[in-house]
Amino acid sequence: MSAPPIAVRHFGWRPQPYRPVWQAMQRFTAERGPDDPDALWLLNHEPVFTQGRNGRAEHILAPGDIEVVPIDRGGQVTYHGPGQLMAYIMLDLKRLGIGIRSMVSALENAMVATLAGYDIDAHARRDAPGVYVGDAKIGSVGLRVSRSNSYHGLALNVNMDLEPFSSIDPCGYHGLVMTQIADLGGPSDLDRVAADLSAHLCAELGLIAADAPDTPAI
Repeated sequence: MSAPPIAVRHFGWRPQPYRPVWQAMQRFTAERGPDDPDALWLLNHEPVFTQGRNGRAEHILAPGDIEVVPIDRGGQVTYHGPGQLMAYIMLDLKRLGIGIRSMVSALENAMVATLAGYDIDAHARRDAPGVYVGDAKIGSVGLRVSRSNSYHGLALNVNMDLEPFSSIDPCGYHGLVMTQIADLGGPSDLDRVAADLSAHLCAELGLIAADAPDTPAI
């Protein structure tokens, strides 16, 4: 039996505003049918703080001019900006026969494998979802599941301005240090990292990538 397809959509690397992409994910998830293929969207965002459902106001220290958007994923506050690879992955978990914990592990494992290809030794932590190099965080995971369908996904720091993270307690952890691929000797090219990450995501989830060049209306 062949692996099921996942439609991979590249938005290009012009930073995208957060709200329209989030709303497009919600529409996709609400309108998808049982036979529709899963989807992977690759992009980066304009500067934004997103506050998850478990977020606390005290973890937003000094946002300045950067918008804070309360959203419906799990987790707490984080920052997205240009040079950070976003991989939004919309899966029918029931059809794939996996649970939310297995999906989180697959996303973490894909990031770890991607980083290993750049000779960066990274690991996941059971007590704090995401991917770390030493004690510094390089990748985050945040998901929402509705009727067994997931949306949101992961953020992997590639070559970005990390300073805005100092304006929050990232993921609710005061003083958490953030790092990125370019600072650790890896590539700064989003195209390369996106291609490598996509391949590892498909391998972890047992899916096969199918090009979907038409980006959804946002």
